[in-house]
Amino acid sequence: MKNIFCFALLFVAGLTHAQVKLEGVVKDSLNNPLELANIIAINQETSGLESYGITNEEGKYKLELGKNNTYKIQVSYIGLKTFEEILPTQESDITRDYILQPDNSLDEIELTFEMPVTVKGDTLIYNADSFKNGTERKLEDVLEKLPGVEINEDGQIEVEGKVVNKLMVNGKDFFDGDTKLATKNIPSKAVDKIEVLRNYSEVGQLSGVTNNQDNVALNIKLKEGKENFWFGNITAGAGTSPDNALYLVQPKLFYYNPKYSINFIGDINNTGEAALTRRDIRNFGGGFRSPSRSSGTSINLGDNSLNFLTTQGNALEIENKLATGNFSYSPNQALDLSGFLIYNSSRILSRETSFIQYTNQELGIPDEATEQSSRERSNQGLLKLSASYQPNVNNQLDYDVLARVSNDSQNQNVFSSVIGDTNQLDEVTPFSINQNINYYYTLNETNIFAFEAQHLYKNEDPFYNALLVNDPNGDDAFDTTADGLGLDTSLTNYNIGQDRRIKSNQLDAKLDYYNILNTKSNLNLTLGTILSRQQFNSAIFQFLEDESLFNPTPTFNDGRATNDTEYTFSDIYVGAHYRFKTGKFTITPGFSVHAYGNKNTQFGETFEDNFFRFLPDFETRIQLKKSESLTLRYDMRNQFTDVTRLAEGLVLNNFNNIQFGESDLQNALSHNVSLFYSSFNLFNYTNVFARAAYSSNIDQIRGLTNFENVIRTSTFFNSNFADENVNVFGRVQRTFGKIRGTLNANFNYSKINQFIQGQQSLNEGYTQTYTPGIRTNYKVAPNVSLTYRYSVTNNNQGGRKTTFVTNAPSIEFDAYIWKSVTFRTNYSYTNQDLGNGESQSFQNWDATLSYRKDRDAKWEYELKATNILDIDSQVRNSANNLSVFTSETFIQPRFVTFRFVYTL
Repeated sequence: MKNIFCFALLFVAGLTHAQVKLEGVVKDSLNNPLELANIIAINQETSGLESYGITNEEGKYKLELGKNNTYKIQVSYIGLKTFEEILPTQESDITRDYILQPDNSLDEIELTFEMPVTVKGDTLIYNADSFKNGTERKLEDVLEKLPGVEINEDGQIEVEGKVVNKLMVNGKDFFDGDTKLATKNIPSKAVDKIEVLRNYSEVGQLSGVTNNQDNVALNIKLKEGKENFWFGNITAGAGTSPDNALYLVQPKLFYYNPKYSINFIGDINNTGEAALTRRDIRNFGGGFRSPSRSSGTSINLGDNSLNFLTTQGNALEIENKLATGNFSYSPNQALDLSGFLIYNSSRILSRETSFIQYTNQELGIPDEATEQSSRERSNQGLLKLSASYQPNVNNQLDYDVLARVSNDSQNQNVFSSVIGDTNQLDEVTPFSINQNINYYYTLNETNIFAFEAQHLYKNEDPFYNALLVNDPNGDDAFDTTADGLGLDTSLTNYNIGQDRRIKSNQLDAKLDYYNILNTKSNLNLTLGTILSRQQFNSAIFQFLEDESLFNPTPTFNDGRATNDTEYTFSDIYVGAHYRFKTGKFTITPGFSVHAYGNKNTQFGETFEDNFFRFLPDFETRIQLKKSESLTLRYDMRNQFTDVTRLAEGLVLNNFNNIQFGESDLQNALSHNVSLFYSSFNLFNYTNVFARAAYSSNIDQIRGLTNFENVIRTSTFFNSNFADENVNVFGRVQRTFGKIRGTLNANFNYSKINQFIQGQQSLNEGYTQTYTPGIRTNYKVAPNVSLTYRYSVTNNNQGGRKTTFVTNAPSIEFDAYIWKSVTFRTNYSYTNQDLGNGESQSFQNWDATLSYRKDRDAKWEYELKATNILDIDSQVRNSANNLSVFTSETFIQPRFVTFRFVYTL
């Protein structure tokens, strides 16, 4: 692998040496420098676009050209005549200035080539064809080649260091709330332009009075002719594996016209190719945003879904079914209707082995080796309907409803070197309904009103059952816990179960008033409320040999084995923010005053707490240049927990993880400071993004944990020790002609205080990760992407210190051969040093070979191989606040499939 990287660096150096530089200044007829003028160089021999540039604020430009060639230079600027000349190059750099004359003609300017990148205000427009070389099949293949755009490890789109949360196609919402369905399914050949909408505001009336610097949206413009008929593709395939026959059917169909759009994405396969994973569905927000997101209050309603053994991409057997539909309809200019329906089903067989070392060896907690296998079933459904009514520029009414339902189960067999064999069953069938209504009214030029309200109803019903072997006449590792739970110990097994029901009902609403004082300042007053009510019921029981139920009485926790808890929370707040601009600075100081009330009732007792809290916040944005800014933020937040940590009865998170709550838990207070720097420079193709964040948590809710061998019992308390977290992320990206280099760096430090076995435990973790990469983007030559990830994780748990070092080089290669054959392959190698002289490694290698007669051919034939080296498993080493563990996850064997792709 080292030889490959050295060869690639020499290759890049040779290409750079074979170029000459063309630079100069572009001015108008009055000798004023022109910022954002476009310069392109067309190779006269190949008639291809060789290089392009955009002038900076001083009118300077710079192009990289080949030696001893002839180019047509075109210089253009809106409203001025386009200048053209034929320019030969030799061995030395060239300096040339251009003066553009006024254009009084009404004729449209014809350019031989479109600019790859253009800037119009806050909109950055990429011409997709300028970055394609023929190997692309999906939208994400194009996005990865755009300067300033990244696809992160979670599959999210990042633009200029910010995550894109909204993606549209021809201005219409495309599965609002997630971008993966678009990036992995929209055909690349249908994409004409990719518009990056910076400082994006969904409500035009508020665009001038709110801070939208973190809001980035993408709009995918389709090619002409793709606007009034169906397009897309249908893939079908089959193949072989050591155990099963393989199959897949993937229809992806899209229809757009000016009034309505219909999209359908389907996927049935047993090859493990998940268009959306269970986690993606769970996190699919539908574009909903909490009205109180900037109020300073944070309340956690909890998540009681299943914790599956493995992620959906790492398992022995995976069967996926996906059916999604998305529509938008505009019956008139004032009304927009849209929505989507998603059904996702998965069947997974997984297996994992682990070695766990618990914190602080002096506490006497034994090390544990485990082997787990699991059969997992998940059925998930989402439905969203939206309406937006805007009869005029002064009024806008929006309504959204999102319904979510799932049916998940997990049958798990666990062998523990301490506990022995255990069979477990988890089931849950939750549902939720989220509704949102917003109304925006502009009274006049200086007064704007905005009302936002959101209601959430959630019903969760997790069921847990564990079966452990018991020797009635001997000692078992679970006996002490069984006695503590009050179980019948005379049986040959412990068959224990738990029912839980959590109902959550929350209203979040606010009314904003904006007063535009002048062109550089405005005042925002807010009146808002959060009203929440949660009910929690649970019961632990034991199945006896005659299948009857026995309700045990624990010998600790005052004998409380059940829960019947009601928790209500209220927050009524007023806020004020003043936003003003002065020079390069935009400053927004503000505060909110809250009247809090929370009450929980259980076991005939009521705990109530009412108090006031003043929460300040502050933001300063320095616009250093049009494409360079620095933003400083500070806010104080009040954090409230969910009902499960307040409930005093016992809860079985797992047979070896028992908890009970504390009714008098208080809120936690946090101080949060962040600094964000962004520079997107199209003059020298250098992009720099950096973010630093610090948080200090006061009265944070932490655990009081006691171990009986490896079985832990926990309750909660408000820690007097401040917990801290520091995170610094940076990315530098530079493009040299057809070559782009990137360096990502991430630093994270965390400090957590808790008590284990009655002793204070301070857990400090420090992780640093560096990821350099280089990518080429040639039109005709093969392209390569090289990445190297180096990560060091240090964890100090008091009595135990660990260090993990990860080295992970990877390479992606794609070639478009004879205008009809596409070859793509990717290989990665991961080595993890455990810090004790031992190391573990694994490899991944996939490849695809496809044939189509030409780029416009309807049929394509594809041969795809995954896990070519037939690796059995992947390894992972990590540490948390309780343990250090090494795990080995077994994965699918080598798969080879043959596929037909028909393009509409």
